Amino acid sequence: MNKLSQLQLGPGFKGFGPLGNPEGSGISIFSRFISSAIGLMTIIAVIWFIFILISGAIGIIGAGGDKATLESSRKRITSGLVGLVVVILGIFIVDLVGTLIGIPDILNLGKLFDLIKINQPSP
Repeated sequence: MNKLSQLQLGPGFKGFGPLGNPEGSGISIFSRFISSAIGLMTIIAVIWFIFILISGAIGIIGAGGDKATLESSRKRITSGLVGLVVVILGIFIVDLVGTLIGIPDILNLGKLFDLIKINQPSP
């Protein structure tokens, strides 16, 4: 009976994408994956803010003197701006906490894992 880890899926099956076809160490793959995810989430937050800003501006333009619609559009723009600031401040806060506890490159996971690997006692 074969173990699942020894199961052959066919000749030359390597998967797809950077996680399915790993090159290098697992640490470098994981750090690139997390770094890409953080960058992607930041880009999505900026695009979402632009969408909220435009929809709020259209709401203000189309309010036509209706105070409730005008206030709703202002709140939409304000909440979008607050969300964008929270995302950007989150990255800076994580970096600041890393610097304060003595890990200056806490967002660089490759260096962080290398530091952890170096400081582990040998068995």
